[in-house]
Amino acid sequence: MARYPVPMNWTTVETDWGPFRARWEQGQLAALTFPHVVPPGTGPGGGQPPPLDTSLARQLNDYFSGHRQRFALPLHLAGTEFQLRVWRELLHLSFGRMVTYSELARRVGCPQGARAVGGAVGANPVPIVVPCHRVVGAGGRMGGFGAGLEWKRRLLAVEGAGPPPCSSFAEQKGGLAPAGTSGPLATRWRCSTR
Repeated sequence: MARYPVPMNWTTVETDWGPFRARWEQGQLAALTFPHVVPPGTGPGGGQPPPLDTSLARQLNDYFSGHRQRFALPLHLAGTEFQLRVWRELLHLSFGRMVTYSELARRVGCPQGARAVGGAVGANPVPIVVPCHRVVGAGGRMGGFGAGLEWKRRLLAVEGAGPPPCSSFAEQKGGLAPAGTSGPLATRWRCSTR
């Protein structure tokens, strides 16, 4: 996950999966963090008008419930030329489809650059919206994910791709909820604890 210099003004975006943090530049989404990440500069004041956060929250919740496959948000992506090329390619990845780092490297014109692509994917400042969770290692290995592999599994499970989340989340009401909850789909998948 990207590192952020201080100071920045972040807003808290309440979702069904917890409070995400968003940073906006000129009315465009510049960064997004997961609920367990509190970036420097997070606090009251200085945020964008509520309509942007409201739209982001609605779209995230729609995605988490399986009702949204693409986001309709203006993006302000800042990075190197190579990072921008990788992030633009990520935006073309289809919902529910995974791609390997090697294949993504080939698609961006750098066929021997799987590691460089991995670095660019890991620096993605707007995860979920720019779907870096859809990139996996050779043979379908999970690879890495800045928010942790459990989050990657959760996101892929929403899309019906990859292995289900195992350790701390149970499927409920077509989405995912913290472990210990119950629901009609809570026992759909059994996970190994190896």
